[in-house]
Parts: sequence; structure tokens; C-alpha cells
Amino acid sequence: MSNNKNGNGKPKVPLATHLMAGGVAGLAEACVCHPLDTIKVRMQLSKSRAARGLKPLGFYATGKQIVTRESIFGLYKGLGAVITGIVPKMAIRFASFEQYKAWMADKDGKVSPGKVFLAGLGAGTTEAVAVVTPMEVVKIRLQSQQHSMVDPLDVPKYRNAAHAMFTIVREEGISTLYRGVALTALRQATNQAANFTAYQEIKQLLFRLQPQYNGTELPSYQTLVLGFVSGAMGPFTNAPIDTIKTRIQKATALEGETAWTRITTVAGDMWKQEGFKAFYKGITPRVLRVAPGQAIVFTVYERVKGIIDRVKETVHESTYDH
Repeated sequence: MSNNKNGNGKPKVPLATHLMAGGVAGLAEACVCHPLDTIKVRMQLSKSRAARGLKPLGFYATGKQIVTRESIFGLYKGLGAVITGIVPKMAIRFASFEQYKAWMADKDGKVSPGKVFLAGLGAGTTEAVAVVTPMEVVKIRLQSQQHSMVDPLDVPKYRNAAHAMFTIVREEGISTLYRGVALTALRQATNQAANFTAYQEIKQLLFRLQPQYNGTELPSYQTLVLGFVSGAMGPFTNAPIDTIKTRIQKATALEGETAWTRITTVAGDMWKQEGFKAFYKGITPRVLRVAPGQAIVFTVYERVKGIIDRVKETVHESTYDH
């Protein structure tokens, strides 16, 4: 007999609800936080100043340089690729996490913190393979182009996300869209394992401390803080993975090069030419991008999920009354 309750005694939320709420949450996060991601990518790709013996530009200086040279719209390069990918990414993230959790739940529907961690690993890997890697290859190619967004004569190689994807596949093959897939999967898996575990555990703690919210939703300001704290954990643990991945995805493929040789070559060159700090380039904008982004994602996700549930209850009651 199937169990229609979760570990808290509440009715299980349908997979479609997780898909819809996750997609809306992803769209909101992308529109708000994308400029920080563009600054992060530029910082991770910067090598010219180090080659001249100059100190790399910081977070604010990098953002100012982009706006000065390329206009404010330069901060939104690659947004089309992100929006195209982030809606299915977030939908897949939340839906797969809930599905993995359901598979590992005990007969009472309860899931231990260790299994939540494993479900997060699975969700991160799933989204990396299904959506994130191709999306990021396209996004990084667009973000790395330093051209004016207001000068019609300054025509870049990649005009938009669709054109970038078409050009990459035509010139380098479809496999290029999956460059760095192992590192992307490792980054996403560790991110979501830490993210979901922290979020779920702190959320349960808040419910225990505030029994008046049992059976309802936490206030939005608490969900924002929860998402911010849980979202900040991943970037500090896997920053080197993210930086190496970005360098690999920006570069064009070399004949005879394997995934492992790409990783070791890029990491070795970074260590020799730029030192240990190179592996943590862009950590400030990444934390500023990921932590508020997760705050927005979890808050919008919880709100939309609640709205969908209330609408379904209203429709059900209306149908039953008639």
C-alpha cells in the first residue's frame, strides 16, 4: 500500500507541483542575479593583468569595467542562455530531489539527514547532465565576449544563445556542449547536497522552535535567510572546481585531448602561472550570486508551491460542493 503522507504527516506534493514551482523560482533568480554571475566569469577568465605583473581587478572594478566598456547591458550577456536553461534546471532539481528522497524514505515516509544529502547529490548530478553543462558552455562563451552592447558595428562572434549553440555545434561538434561535464556534475552535486541538507535541517529546526507554523509555511523572511545560509555553503567548498570548469568551457577543444588531460593541464597552468589564489578567483561574486540566488529560489519555490496547493484545494472543494 503506497504512503500518501510525507515524514511530517502532510500529504505528498505531486511531482508536477515541484516542476512548476521550481521553474518559476529559477526564472526569478536568473533575472535578479545574472549580473553577479557575469562579473564572476570575467574574474575567473582574467589572465592578461597577471601576465603584465598587475594585480587582478576586484569584484567592483570588474563590474565597473564591464559597464564602462560594454554598457550596463554587458552585465546581462548570456542571460538568454540562462533563462532557456534555468527553468528546466530548477524544475529538474526540485523534482529529482523529491523523487530521490521518496525512494530513500522509510515506511513512515521519513528521510534521514544522510539520505537528504544523497538525494541532493543525485539532484545536482541529474541537473548537471540534463541541462547545466550545455547551458553553461553557451553562457560562458557569450559572457567572455568583450564587445559593446550599444554599438551596432561591434559585432561579436556569438550574437545570442541560439546562435552561440548553433556555431559551437557547427564548428566544434555537439560534444563541445558537454565539455567539463564531470566537473560540472561534481560542482552541482556538492552544491545541492550541502544546499538541500542545510535547508531541510534548519527548516525542521525552525518548525520545532515555532510550533505555531506547523502545518503551514514559514514566513518569507525566514525562508530568505534559510536559502541565503544554505546557498553560501557550496561555493566555499568547491570554488577550485568551478574555476577550472569555467576555463575548460571557455576554451576550444584540442585534437587528441581527453577530459582528464584538460583538467590537469588547466589546473597545472593556473598553479604555475597564477598561483593558488587563481583557484578562488570570482569567489566573492559567486557567493554574492549563489547565496542571494538560493534565497530567492527557495522563497519563490515555497510561495508558488503553496499557491498551487491552495488553488488545487479550492478547485477540489468547489467541484465537491457541486
